[in-house]
Amino acid sequence: MKKIGILGTGIVGKTIGSKLIQLGYEVKMGSRTATNEKAIAWAKANGNKALTGTFADVATFDEIVFNCTKGEVTLEVFKQAGIENFDGKTIIDISNPLDFSQGMPPILAPQYSNSNSLGEEVQKLLPNAYVVKTLNIVNCEVMVEATKSGGVPTMFVCGNNADAKEAVQGILNQFGWTDIMDLGDISTARGTEMMLPIWLRIYLSTQNGYFGFKVIR
Repeated sequence: MKKIGILGTGIVGKTIGSKLIQLGYEVKMGSRTATNEKAIAWAKANGNKALTGTFADVATFDEIVFNCTKGEVTLEVFKQAGIENFDGKTIIDISNPLDFSQGMPPILAPQYSNSNSLGEEVQKLLPNAYVVKTLNIVNCEVMVEATKSGGVPTMFVCGNNADAKEAVQGILNQFGWTDIMDLGDISTARGTEMMLPIWLRIYLSTQNGYFGFKVIR
């Protein structure tokens, strides 16, 4: 049986986890404790292919891990899970370095803007893992069903390892993404993370989160 781990118990992690189960995967959702109420409730709602555990349990579950944590805690979560546990794993990083300290809309944390990105920091923290940045430019329902955007949107992948990006693109295809652009190494995550302020302004202007971006070429 195909297995995938998920770090994070919020709406993004639950939406992705439920979709993966529908696609036939066994999914383990991790949190700080093995008794997290949100994770347990999600597992009960999704049947025997839905498992729960700690961050470390997820890190050792299988070869692919979705990072669905909030950007402000992402690096700490990986440390809690055990950096060495991610050696050789593909990390699908969909987190964004958003700073809510000044209210709404949030801004990008300055340390991750222009000359750096959260994706790059994850890769530095996990030197023996294969980090692929993707899906961070749409809401969670569009992530798992691209056509909910109302068209055929473009999705980007950023990462240093070609094989890892190919594996991630296979999952994106299962989520309905047919127009996928490989932007290059993990440093290109700077661009996709900087799309979040645009996404937020569009959402606030239209009050509609069901949209994506399309590259006409």
